Amino acid sequence: MRTTRTTSKVLGAGRGSGGGSGRTGPVSRRAAVALVAVGAVALSGCGGSDDDKGSGDATGKPSAVTVELPKLDGEKIQVAAVWTGSEQKNFTKVLTEFEKRTGATVTFVPAQDPIVNFLGTKIAGGSPPDVAMLPQVGAIQQAVEKKWAKPAGAEAKAQLEKNYGKGWQDLGAVDGEQYGVYFKAANKSLIWYNNAAFENAGASVPKTWKDFLSTAETISASGVTPVSVGGADGWTLTDWFENIYLSQAGPEKYDQLAKHEIKWTDGSVKDALTTLGQLFGKPSLISGGTDGALQTEFPTSVTQTFTGGDQPKGAMVFEGDFVGVNIAETDAKIGTDAKVFPFPAVGTDSPVVTGGDAAVALKDTKGAQALLTFLASADAAKIWAESGGFVSPNKSLDVAAYPNDVQRDIAKALIAAGDDFRFDMSDQMPQSFGGTPGKGEWKALQDFLKNPKDIAGVQRQLEAAAAKAYQS
Repeated sequence: MRTTRTTSKVLGAGRGSGGGSGRTGPVSRRAAVALVAVGAVALSGCGGSDDDKGSGDATGKPSAVTVELPKLDGEKIQVAAVWTGSEQKNFTKVLTEFEKRTGATVTFVPAQDPIVNFLGTKIAGGSPPDVAMLPQVGAIQQAVEKKWAKPAGAEAKAQLEKNYGKGWQDLGAVDGEQYGVYFKAANKSLIWYNNAAFENAGASVPKTWKDFLSTAETISASGVTPVSVGGADGWTLTDWFENIYLSQAGPEKYDQLAKHEIKWTDGSVKDALTTLGQLFGKPSLISGGTDGALQTEFPTSVTQTFTGGDQPKGAMVFEGDFVGVNIAETDAKIGTDAKVFPFPAVGTDSPVVTGGDAAVALKDTKGAQALLTFLASADAAKIWAESGGFVSPNKSLDVAAYPNDVQRDIAKALIAAGDDFRFDMSDQMPQSFGGTPGKGEWKALQDFLKNPKDIAGVQRQLEAAAAKAYQS
């Protein structure tokens, strides 16, 4: 599930324009509202079949081919990604269609976090995959700096120019050269909740952070622990912090911190940690308490929220639209048993997070370039869209491909957002700080969850790790 943590941050108008990476213009109210819609009703993991018939329309008829691919009979292509479970299964459907059209044989290579380290080992051993799905802007930049990544070819760039907004193209570019093809998007500013637990407690959906804490207390009083936290996976904690920070500190500060133009000892970081500590500092509000949260991996944080009827281990869980994939592993039904609301506003507006995973060629081969071209096409996006658990930034994808009206509206909203977005702060940073288990921001925020009172100490820890990472 790791790659789905990749994110972009969006905030409503009136909070400053900023100008950091992953940002292509002032954030509009239209974009913020649109992206709230994208996340607020995402029904991940719904619809679609498990066979490999290839893409077709709702009537089962073959779809018109929108991209021409070369014949690659006998060519073997390896694709590395950290996707597992349903995500890996659905991506394999895309690769199977590519095989049918080209004659190539494509192998999915399961990668571990951090993927840059995984790739480094493969490359050092002389066996790099042909293509890697990179979940961070920083990872693309590192791959380019290390001279691993190969520029996208003319055919892939033509598909990008045809199918993607400039903002998404820019995210995959380094120093004006196109490398990445953003294939999958995600929204990560959502609170999913057990509807039966809410109804049993008489709780209402909160719109502000203050209301969120009040709702948590109401649920706790009913005998159910209110919040499930997947603290064993440090990336979930960065998302908690970043949503609060963007809403509270605003876009300009967000951009500055993302580029380390201000230090982690800044007062705005203290304010955000103080706010987050209002939840993390009350173990009774967290499933399993502090120790339990630190031992809970993300998938379990979801499934334990939607099992046990109106007496789950946690009534709410924070994370993106991809949570639906894990909910599908339970008996809960999205829209009835499992519902969702936007991350509550800490400042003026609720933050909204969206982002994606980019395909990058690590070998300059005909097969690698053809796969990038395919992934940049509406044909490839259509296959996963039909299976659910997927939102595409490809504006040429016919929204009829999505399995229901709700997801069609989600897709329309994402495209309507245009270039008004930010990319995840931690994913813009050097991976040693923003994307490595047991180190940097992940480790510091796990330490914060363990001891939320030591805000100054955590800030010093964050700053020391950031300073080292940015100098390297």
